[in-house]
Amino acid sequence: MSLRSIRERKVELRNSYRKIREEFSEKDKKSLDDQLALKFLSLEEYKSCKTLFVFVSSPIEIDTAKIIRTAFSDKKQVAVPKCRDNSGLMDFYYINSTDCLKKGAFSILEPDPEKCEIVSNLSDGLCIVPGLCYDLQGYRIGFGKGYYDRFLEKFKGTTVGICYSRCVRNELPKDCFDKSVDILITEKYINYT
Repeated sequence: MSLRSIRERKVELRNSYRKIREEFSEKDKKSLDDQLALKFLSLEEYKSCKTLFVFVSSPIEIDTAKIIRTAFSDKKQVAVPKCRDNSGLMDFYYINSTDCLKKGAFSILEPDPEKCEIVSNLSDGLCIVPGLCYDLQGYRIGFGKGYYDRFLEKFKGTTVGICYSRCVRNELPKDCFDKSVDILITEKYINYT
């Protein structure tokens, strides 16, 4: 498959899985999000990590609010991303409460750099990687901006994908820039890739 046809196929899949997610009822989404949070928080990798890299979810994403609250109460260092600009680059900042967040790029809550310290050490930690869909090998299709692809080139810790089981396929198209996560969690199983 050529790079162009891989990109075209990813756009089709991105649109298809966005539609699937938009069709969830509020009740079903909340139930699935609660199950996913519990599975994630039961991971030994979570219990033993000192720093949790986690996105602040938008309505279409798996809700990370419970995970963030629990990480605060478990005395983890919590780091959330902030997009630098439209270049596809982002930095993570430590937050100690949701009061450190303000609306940023794409109307997503991001850390306020005036209140937060930038993360300079990417050699360790546990990172939840967002994705619209995943495959069984841990490859994903994200939202198409490439922010996490660039970040994951530098990150040396453990990566986790959290996804609804109906948004997991046997295999996704991938190119040389794609990197799989180490652990894939759905409401039905935990898969070490």
